[in-house]
Amino acid sequence: MTHPLLTPVSTDPIVQARIDLAAAHRLAVKYGFNEGIDNHFTLMVPGFDDRFFLAPFGLHWSELKASDFVIVDFNGNVLEGPEHTLVEDTAFFIHAPMHGSARSLQCVLHTHMPYATAISLLEEPELEMISQNSISFRDNTFYDCEYKGLALDKSEGERMTRALGEKDVLLLRNHGIVTTGKTVADAWQLLYFFERTAESHVLAMSMGRPIRKVEKDIVDVTVEQMAASPTVMGVDRAALHFAALKRILDRTEPEYAA
Repeated sequence: MTHPLLTPVSTDPIVQARIDLAAAHRLAVKYGFNEGIDNHFTLMVPGFDDRFFLAPFGLHWSELKASDFVIVDFNGNVLEGPEHTLVEDTAFFIHAPMHGSARSLQCVLHTHMPYATAISLLEEPELEMISQNSISFRDNTFYDCEYKGLALDKSEGERMTRALGEKDVLLLRNHGIVTTGKTVADAWQLLYFFERTAESHVLAMSMGRPIRKVEKDIVDVTVEQMAASPTVMGVDRAALHFAALKRILDRTEPEYAA
């Protein structure tokens, strides 16, 4: 039985998927993760393995509603959406290969959010094991150290997909970040906490004082503890976090779900 805090708005999985993806876009604006009308969040259409939701280019994420998303296939065809829908090239060429990969990644979030991007600009961008949050990313992040310019064909998205491998987070050198998940909540959890982690790193480095690293044996133990506790009394942490944020949107920006 679903926990009361996780009760979906709609029993239609496609409608609920639209609502969740709209919420992620609105929350990205709330937390300063977006960059103008650029960057892209996508989600596979429930019940299909050959198409995904994408925001039409030109809308600001603060105005996106659940009904605005178009559906595109892996060849770039708009299967559902207004006649004059704009599909931005890099959005398609990054996301289509990821969704269409052997892993069939369900949700793919790509941003140039400030602190994660700042970390990507360093000569050695790997997160240091200096905080509890950074420890949570130790085994789940690949640091892609080859910036190749704009993704104007599928080869770049395919390269990113290979680099990601079996991990869920890809920090793109001199570019930004990609987080993935089985649900919007899963991918959002990684996006949110990576930015919080990167912010702490940037603030610590800016103090000009030695940074204390956590000892490796403690890091190892903490990683094991985190892997063993993805739920609270059997209820998924990421789902609870995302549901709480959607309740805030329900009070402040209820039109997002329309």
